[in-house]
Amino acid sequence: LEMSVIPCTTWVRKGVASTNPEKVQLTPEELQQIIKHTQSELQDAENDSNEENDENDEVVTKKNQTESQLDISETDEYNFDKYDDESGNVHCNIGNIASFGKGGKDPLITEEDNDSEKEDDIIKSDDNFVLVGNVEEDASILEVFVYNEAEGSFYCHHDILLPSFPLCIEWLNFDPSDSMPSNLCAIGNMTPIIEVWDLDLIDCLEPVYTLGRKRNKKKNEKRIGHRDAVLDLAWNENYMHVLASGSVDQTVLLWDLENGTPVNKFTSFNEKVQSLKWHPMETHQLLTGCADKMVRLFDCRYETIAKSWTAMGEVERVLWNHFDSNYCIVSTDIGYLQYIDIRKEEPIWNIEAHTKEVTGLSLSSSCPGFLVTSSSDGVIKVWDIINNIEPWFVLELKSSLGALLCLASNPDSPFIFAAGGDNKAHNFKVFDFSEISQVRERFQDRKCVASQNNTHDIRIKQEKKEEMMDVTENMDSMILNADKPNIISKKKEKSK
Repeated sequence: LEMSVIPCTTWVRKGVASTNPEKVQLTPEELQQIIKHTQSELQDAENDSNEENDENDEVVTKKNQTESQLDISETDEYNFDKYDDESGNVHCNIGNIASFGKGGKDPLITEEDNDSEKEDDIIKSDDNFVLVGNVEEDASILEVFVYNEAEGSFYCHHDILLPSFPLCIEWLNFDPSDSMPSNLCAIGNMTPIIEVWDLDLIDCLEPVYTLGRKRNKKKNEKRIGHRDAVLDLAWNENYMHVLASGSVDQTVLLWDLENGTPVNKFTSFNEKVQSLKWHPMETHQLLTGCADKMVRLFDCRYETIAKSWTAMGEVERVLWNHFDSNYCIVSTDIGYLQYIDIRKEEPIWNIEAHTKEVTGLSLSSSCPGFLVTSSSDGVIKVWDIINNIEPWFVLELKSSLGALLCLASNPDSPFIFAAGGDNKAHNFKVFDFSEISQVRERFQDRKCVASQNNTHDIRIKQEKKEEMMDVTENMDSMILNADKPNIISKKKEKSK
């Protein structure tokens, strides 16, 4: 079956992206280096796979030999019985495809590239980036869209080919190799490795750095980081060198981005960890949602659980009310929403919001009480939770995006949200809820305010020397991309 899904999305605030994103120009030598490194990784992966399957292969081989002896009287004109025994590299030899003439030019390209849309390459001060994880058949792609509310424009600016199915995207601006704020995104995928990509680079082939490392018996390298797929990421906007990750391996890791080290490991979970959010004000507190039907609030200073609550089903999403951070919202796999006052033992209210899992949970960036939910049932709903006592249902919208998998709010506009689903023909859309009469009637008199933790000030914070979070190092350290050629990270100074 053909597959076309949007498993994750997020926004980038206006004014963050470089005005003129830099196009990566690789020399033939650098391309050759990447090809060799990729071939080495493929060979290592193949060797590891062969080691794990040695015993099974012996059993299968003996069985095949027996069957072959029984059928020996039959003719095999094309020698299909020994097809699997033929030697040769099953991987694509991209090194043989790339060819270069004099001056490093490709002789197969005979015409100059006349780009009639060079104007679209320029990023304006009032442009948002929309990051979209898109999976088409076997191809996983990070698409970087430009959205301009005033002009009504929305187009794909550039894309990045990803090595694995993306599961979550988190924007951040911390690059340990650059003293200035960057424009990056961390991606968790089906592997244990977290990749951090530079959004201001076009045609890049590698992430600027990675977090984690698989075990390699051949090189005698120990595993670092997670053991399984990474389901959610949360960047700490106050301690900017800290990134939290939750995984199928039933752990949460806190990474020190200064050196790529996992410095804290939380193992209090009995199932996969599906959602993470840092407290907007108490920057050492981390809220987690787990498939074991528990919501846990960790105090990362002491590596302890400050509080926990039982959810009405497996927890899909957790979200702080950034307008009043004593409250958080939880969604579950059976369609329930729960509203929690973290000072109390039990949720304030529980409602059955959808008929299936609530996969999207997002508050307006600046309109208090404006909550949007989305679900695998294909429905988007708008709620008003301004009074903290009970929710007020405002709107139900049947989308044409299929089963909805992700939802994100625009950080600059209070009523603009983006959602992605699994409808092959139409799987992503930006919604402007201010155009809908029910929303206007309910919220038109609501005064929009800045949230308690406004990420617009991140650049200013970054330039200040901050006190590092007091975390206890309890895992092996590593050097970022120590064994990977650092080609893409050699950037020219960007004009912001």
